[in-house]
Amino acid sequence: MADSPASAPRFLAPAQVAELLAIDVDEVVALVISGRLRGAQLGTPARWRVAEDSIAEYLAEQTEEARRMALWRQADAASFPEVWGTQRPTR
Repeated sequence: MADSPASAPRFLAPAQVAELLAIDVDEVVALVISGRLRGAQLGTPARWRVAEDSIAEYLAEQTEEARRMALWRQADAASFPEVWGTQRPTR
């Protein structure tokens, strides 16, 4: 028996993805080509389509990257007394 339509991957046009992510269509295509979004050229004539579930994965990656950068900036801005305390080392 064939898989139900609910389990079939859903593909979106780059314009739809661009609207969801608030970026240009060219950026969406570049993300697909670079492998950051999963997609393929489908149909005749071939047109780019993006796997819908890859959008959530991409956003999770972006969120994690932003979190790490914020932690890096926070650590970079911390002064030495904040990091190691104000006590002098004992010998």
